[in-house]
Amino acid sequence: MVIIGEDSRFRTHRGIDPSEIADALGVNGHGGWRTTLGALWRHRDRLRGASTITQQLAKNLYLSPSRNPLRKLKEAVTALSLELALSKDRILELYLNVAEWGPGLWGADAASRAYFGVPAAGLDERQAAALAATLPHPRTSNPTFRTDRMLERRNLILARYHGVDVYIPPAVEEIDSLVVPQVVVPPRESLQVEAPLPVDSAQIDSEQDSLTARRTDAQGKTDSRSRDSTP
Repeated sequence: MVIIGEDSRFRTHRGIDPSEIADALGVNGHGGWRTTLGALWRHRDRLRGASTITQQLAKNLYLSPSRNPLRKLKEAVTALSLELALSKDRILELYLNVAEWGPGLWGADAASRAYFGVPAAGLDERQAAALAATLPHPRTSNPTFRTDRMLERRNLILARYHGVDVYIPPAVEEIDSLVVPQVVVPPRESLQVEAPLPVDSAQIDSEQDSLTARRTDAQGKTDSRSRDSTP
């Protein structure tokens, strides 16, 4: 379900999907490199929808969520390195375990238990498709929040899963639409912070004098050993 929804050519590409990038940028390959570069700059916000599973794993493991072109270049290089080092199954496993599936939910098993009350291995196909449909917008559309968008994508994934030739649009998430969960601060009286004990200044002076005496004695012994060892 995740491959269908996120990266249909995952099993055949090598970390980067040139066809998906060309589709996202609206480039047909006949305009030359200047046209391609121009489209890349004008439509750079669309590249999120063209990211492969390997690229998303590279970002989640090693990079910041920044959208600047340099970060995208690092993402592409890291994705190529991951494809050389790991099998496709291992890349997919890592991605499922580190992806965000909702506010504070990381990993497919945690999301499955939170949304459906069963481990990931116990999901039926509709639940699995719902989780896959959550991935593009885990904070703004998931099985418990703004479900309409998630359900539309789930139905497309299910149709493709059963052999229907439908188009699943790439996911584009706007930064301004992210929902940041509120942090609940506990009441002050529940913190149970004990006041510090009063300090005995005379005791501190005595301990400091004792420490100074030990340091002086140790330094004298060191100097004595040094003189004894001199030929």
